[in-house]
Amino acid sequence: MIARHSSLADLPARLRGATVAIGNFDGVHRGHQAVLEAARAAAKRDATPLTVLTFEPHPRAVFTPDKAPARITPAPMKAEILDALGFDAVVEMPFTLDFAALSADQFIDDVLVAGFGLRHVVTGFDFHFGAKRQGGPAFLMEAGKTRGFDVILVDAERDTDIHVISSSRIRDELKTGRLDDANRLLGYRYRVRAEVSKGRQLGRTLGYPTANMALPETIPLAHGIYAVRFIRSDGTIHDGVASFGRRPTVTENGAPLLETFLFDFEGDLYGETCTVCLVAFQRGEEKFDDLDTLVAQMKRDEAAARATLAALEPLSPLDAKLTFGA
Repeated sequence: MIARHSSLADLPARLRGATVAIGNFDGVHRGHQAVLEAARAAAKRDATPLTVLTFEPHPRAVFTPDKAPARITPAPMKAEILDALGFDAVVEMPFTLDFAALSADQFIDDVLVAGFGLRHVVTGFDFHFGAKRQGGPAFLMEAGKTRGFDVILVDAERDTDIHVISSSRIRDELKTGRLDDANRLLGYRYRVRAEVSKGRQLGRTLGYPTANMALPETIPLAHGIYAVRFIRSDGTIHDGVASFGRRPTVTENGAPLLETFLFDFEGDLYGETCTVCLVAFQRGEEKFDDLDTLVAQMKRDEAAARATLAALEPLSPLDAKLTFGA
């Protein structure tokens, strides 16, 4: 299991002299994976520890809280994906106004050199750092020459349409129900995680008992019906169909809720923290005239989800680990 650190003060000696990939890496999408793969190759070549330096919270949540981007991967999930990619540790550096005030030289000397004692820095070609973004790729490379570390810059990863793969683009795809496109850019199925809570149990009376999960209001996910893969805390995997939204047929302006019906499952999930991998967006949320019409549509949704999931294949080796438990 990957080691998570929130301070360089507790970084063990075994992680010094590492190859360090630096970035926010929200989503750990295919563009990020290109940076991470370059770091992994350098670490393998020179037999160094393999580490990520990221920042918590997202810097924009500190500078412009009212405009902070919705998180694709909260810190624990980001660490899990980095673990699946073979990293030894992640340092989740607390991003504060004091940290943001460090000069570019202070960041290099205090964080990279003194903190990590690193051998290689790997980052995207547009990485900037230090107060007022005074440090950039050329600054970093020159500093490496005088301070004894190598710098590896990775160009932006582009999709087949020549557009750069970015976290903001993936958020837009998720918000508008283009889940297939979002998953393709991620290189794995988008996933959410929360504790299963007890609801009104209406689904049980309709023949569709659900595992209910309250997700953050800011989550970048379109309301609607999804074919999903449900992963319990013990790693057990179940297929299912999920509804995310405000349940307009049975409530008036209810809080957004993810309700998952697990196929061929009996048991109690209350209080368990589980992961839902969103495989396919089937339709948008609708309000039905009565419960009979709703149940008839739920049966169609179940059948469509079963067909989709029966033909499911991994998008990548990473997806095989995360979605299939391979």
